[in-house]
Amino acid sequence: MKIGFIGLGNMATAIIGGLLAKGMAATGEDGPAITAADIIGSAKTPETCQAQAQRFAIATTTDNREVATAADVLVLAVKPMFFPEVAREIAGTLREDTLVISIAAGLTVERIAQLFGRDADSFRLMRCMPNTPALVGAGCTAVVRGPGATDSDAALCTRLMDSCGRTILIPERLMDAASAVAGSSPAFAFMFIEALADGAVEAGMPRAQAYQFAAAALAGSAQLLLETGQHPGQLKDMVCSPGGTTIEGVKALEDGAFRATVMDAVAACVEKARQL
Repeated sequence: MKIGFIGLGNMATAIIGGLLAKGMAATGEDGPAITAADIIGSAKTPETCQAQAQRFAIATTTDNREVATAADVLVLAVKPMFFPEVAREIAGTLREDTLVISIAAGLTVERIAQLFGRDADSFRLMRCMPNTPALVGAGCTAVVRGPGATDSDAALCTRLMDSCGRTILIPERLMDAASAVAGSSPAFAFMFIEALADGAVEAGMPRAQAYQFAAAALAGSAQLLLETGQHPGQLKDMVCSPGGTTIEGVKALEDGAFRATVMDAVAACVEKARQL
């Protein structure tokens, strides 16, 4: 199986790195592992192609049509603004039996099919939205199955995306919400880490240590929730002793409309995604 990537930016290289690091089998747990020889990618510049060829030992080219022709699975890792141009370029060379995986924000299954001149009901298409923690193997990818994709297509796409984190299969009507709560939220998390560190610096802690404490606390809190399955409110209550320091901080956050502000940020992301 040949896996092609059009676009060799952060998300594409995160997936490629995960596939090679985990030795994922394309055809199931008992199948042969994917190797660098199974991957081909394209980028706009020879410099990018050369850099990723040296990094992963994969085949690279500046010709998108070459990748589209060769690929059994084609990952379209291009920005939404460039997607129509790329679709027009490769539509005539893309094989009918190729599984297409799009990670372009805001473009629906129906819209992608239209750009390729295909009927969505017969187009083997999966739509995904990974997030930047995929760069360190801790991503969370929302996956939408197009109506023309088979059960094996969905299973293969899930295995590919699992290589750089976890995947969650959702109906397309929830993709804008998933884009906000998973795709955009790392920016909010980094802002929260920065704000926590600023508070610690104000209290006298060196900034480097403050970042370590804040980031480790958030990472550990997320892991605790995912592994225990407990409600976040229960976990919050475990930290809030009566009359203690934590509940005093929680009150300060509530006075600042912390939760309402976060909800407004998610709503703003959803609305913007619907306009793309």
